[in-house]
Amino acid sequence: MTTKARLKRMFSEEGKCFDVAIDHGFFNEHSFLASIEDMKQAVETVVQANPDCIQLSLGQAKHLQDIPGKHKPGLVLRTDAANIYGARLPRFLFSEIIDNAIEHAVRLDAVAVCVNLLLLPDQPELHHQCVKNVMKLKSDAERYGMVLMVEPLVMLPNEVKGGYMVDGDINKIMPLVRQAVELGADIIKADPCDNIEEYHRVIEVASGVPVLVRGGGRASDEEIVNRTVRLMGQGASGIVYGRNVIQHPAPARMTKALMQVVHKGVSAEMALSILNRGGV
Repeated sequence: MTTKARLKRMFSEEGKCFDVAIDHGFFNEHSFLASIEDMKQAVETVVQANPDCIQLSLGQAKHLQDIPGKHKPGLVLRTDAANIYGARLPRFLFSEIIDNAIEHAVRLDAVAVCVNLLLLPDQPELHHQCVKNVMKLKSDAERYGMVLMVEPLVMLPNEVKGGYMVDGDINKIMPLVRQAVELGADIIKADPCDNIEEYHRVIEVASGVPVLVRGGGRASDEEIVNRTVRLMGQGASGIVYGRNVIQHPAPARMTKALMQVVHKGVSAEMALSILNRGGV
């Protein structure tokens, strides 16, 4: 089986995709629960804004797939739970994939699965575990034609900024993105680099594999919209935003505004107008 059918459900005719990530409860971190305490309501709010995909865990996917009707976002199933997100790293680090992840994804009618490829300072064992996770998922994904989204994530030392802070050094992002491609990723979900105008280099090193850019922590409306416009201009195939959507005071309007940026190429000014006034 091939991934073609599922990729066509994820991406527009122009090859663009907006995936809203609401899988943060998987990581046992209190600060991630803001605005998603009521998952059923959170999912329904995002569904009404009609992004291309919603990223959920095994235990929460039902809130999307129980919604009736043909026209709803595709499910991206998060497959790994990790413990690297707190202000202080624990003594033992892990990133563990769920058993039979690809079979669960097929049963749930997912369009893709998502898995981390973590690179933390002085934590080679964790990186090794992630490499093995990707390799195992790739073998199973090939068997079922499941799209494999790999999330290369380069992180700063915890003592620098106090937990789960990404490293925007393009010279660290590029080789990790390339490793994800070499391991068989069908889609890359990667961080922006410090200098957005250099992001085309990340796109290039991905060697034709679509790159969706992570949103990271909460930012101002102006910052997130302007950053998205610039990233799309650098050749990104779309975005995967979570907290900048679901923790926004108007998550549905933010989704609609970003959908216009991703799929229609509207300006930052137009997107902010949609966000602030609700028009298109």
